[in-house]
Amino acid sequence: MSIRHAIRDRMDALHPKERELASYLLDHAQEAVRMTISELARESGSSTATVSRFCRSLHFSSFSDFKLKLGAELAQQTAASQYQDIVAGNPLEQIVKAITDNHLRSLTDTTRLLDRGQLQTAIEALHAASRIDLYGVATSGIVAHDFHHKLIQIGKVASVFSDPHMMLTSADSLTERDVAVAISYSGETPETIRALRCATERGATGIAITQFGTNTLASAASVKLFTSSSEAGMRRGDMASRMAQLHVIDIVFTGLVSEHFGEYVPRLESSYRTVQQYTSQKEI
Repeated sequence: MSIRHAIRDRMDALHPKERELASYLLDHAQEAVRMTISELARESGSSTATVSRFCRSLHFSSFSDFKLKLGAELAQQTAASQYQDIVAGNPLEQIVKAITDNHLRSLTDTTRLLDRGQLQTAIEALHAASRIDLYGVATSGIVAHDFHHKLIQIGKVASVFSDPHMMLTSADSLTERDVAVAISYSGETPETIRALRCATERGATGIAITQFGTNTLASAASVKLFTSSSEAGMRRGDMASRMAQLHVIDIVFTGLVSEHFGEYVPRLESSYRTVQQYTSQKEI
């Protein structure tokens, strides 16, 4: 599951005491969610300060927040403990089930990881933004284009970029009144990282949509929206990760429109009517 996957990924980079704590959490996750911070520190051979620092390094606001989300993760664990990869000669019926299970699990894991405070901050920043830049390449670029389509439907001034030079050129012109949204599943896409850094250096609010855990893109952003980090392997074609990113986009967009219903819904309706009007006309 996502939290334990992130802990395993960080093992080599941890200090000795943090590594002992991480090992204990991986081996005794069920027990840990029922402990106080003092009990966990004692049982893992660490300290309360180490536990708190470890939780913050995983982007949790506190030990209580960590326990809550780890407990939810454990409670929802299913028999299908791993994402299912593409295999040769799989019957079509099994493929339908595997892909459906992968997508459902990706959405469930991502929902559990979303920080409501970070979501609210993202919504407020997007509403107030004079201009919004969206950055993403490859599969993440597709997600960026989807978000761009949604934003222009409600009248936001938004642009989407996948070309590295254009990302930087646009980022360089942003100001403190603007927002830059950078999307990368790995969080290590160099072009996207450079664009977000440039945008934030110019004063723009940086929002990262990336996999859960510690990565360069998340570190460069002031607002971090995490997706499930369990998908891996070249044969999966970024399917579950794409669904997770789109899930986050849909939540942010719906929250934005819902909170400012009177302003954005008329624009959505006008956009819909305009498209219907022009697509229904027959060419003469």
